[in-house]
Amino acid sequence: MKTLIKSGRVVDPANKIDEKLDILVIDGKIAELAANIDPGDADVINAAGLIVTPGLVDMHTHLRDPGYEYKEDIISGSCAAAAGGVTSVACMPNTSPVNDNLAITKYIINKAQAQGSANVFPIGSITKAMKGGTLTEMGELKEGGCVGFSDDGLPVVDGEMMRRGLEYANTFGVPIFTHAEDLSLVAGGSMNEGPVATELGLKGIPWVAEDAVTARDIMLAELTGAHLHVCHVSTRGSIAQVRHAKARGVRITCEATPHHFMLTDEAVRGYNANFKMNPPLRSQDDVDAVRAGLADGTIDAIATDHAPHHIDEKNVEFAVALNGVVGLETLLPLTLKLVSEKVLDLSQAIALVTCQPADILGIDRGTLTVGAVADMTLINPNKEWLVKADELHSKSKNTAFSGQTLRGYAVRTILAGKTVFER
Repeated sequence: MKTLIKSGRVVDPANKIDEKLDILVIDGKIAELAANIDPGDADVINAAGLIVTPGLVDMHTHLRDPGYEYKEDIISGSCAAAAGGVTSVACMPNTSPVNDNLAITKYIINKAQAQGSANVFPIGSITKAMKGGTLTEMGELKEGGCVGFSDDGLPVVDGEMMRRGLEYANTFGVPIFTHAEDLSLVAGGSMNEGPVATELGLKGIPWVAEDAVTARDIMLAELTGAHLHVCHVSTRGSIAQVRHAKARGVRITCEATPHHFMLTDEAVRGYNANFKMNPPLRSQDDVDAVRAGLADGTIDAIATDHAPHHIDEKNVEFAVALNGVVGLETLLPLTLKLVSEKVLDLSQAIALVTCQPADILGIDRGTLTVGAVADMTLINPNKEWLVKADELHSKSKNTAFSGQTLRGYAVRTILAGKTVFER
């Protein structure tokens, strides 16, 4: 099977490509990139006026399958991914049962391969049942397909356990994803501690709850020589710590979410629980620090922390609503907004959602190298569209951007040479 993507602006940061090219795909692999390729007997897709990138990689999602399929499942979650131009997702282990054993890992992989619209790469839990007491069989899980380990949603409270987890994961060459949060400092808080929380009468969560555990885990990574990945950094202090750790040679990477570089705690006014997430929306100073971290390379990836919840879990008092928002379908335009606002150039932005997260996960995606799997996203960067929650492909509709007009979307999403979404 041959397909020719014709006359698009090809942006492939891994190979430092940004020019008008054709891409020939044969049997699901990139066969050639060049100007004016003869189509021969290939099916032609006209990409004139479009940006063609590697398929986007979202390294932090919650697909809720198994156990919470009423919120999301692998089928609906991967459909949402495809609609957002995302061809590869890594899914966190806080399912029911927790992904702490080979049977659950294989279930996720097999269901995604049989019925999904995106590549799904499981992340196994660091500790059994995410209870912080016993390490999982990381070697077996890695062999079964896990690309990293995390108790995301919960920190590993015990420092000795976190140290051993880092050492164990390091023997298999995979990262530990830390959810940096001191639960004793959160203490029932529901939004960022500061003037807005005081005005709204909501208990706040101080920045130190994130910074303290970030500092501990960086020191443990330095001690062990293991690869630490800090999930959803949201404070100026955490970003500064990562920056300093990189400068002294610690093996550390981190990610930021669109809601943490686009929104502040001012959004909580009105008590809309779709603005309740963990970490919480922070101050403008923190948002500025996240943007600076993206611009200077301290932050390695943009990830959504896609966290679907049923309306009954969000349509309640703010303080008791569950944390999290969906994000797969708004990842692309919010990333492109950083380009229009001159925080990043286009190549930097695309790298943050393609080759850089792929490198952290150790997966063979995120590039348009000849011979690579032909996962691609065709983007109309100028088309404006109104985010309507009820039109999202996710089962859950808890977006923080409902009613906003965004610019840019995926026109076509191609997975291993086959179109899985077309707008």
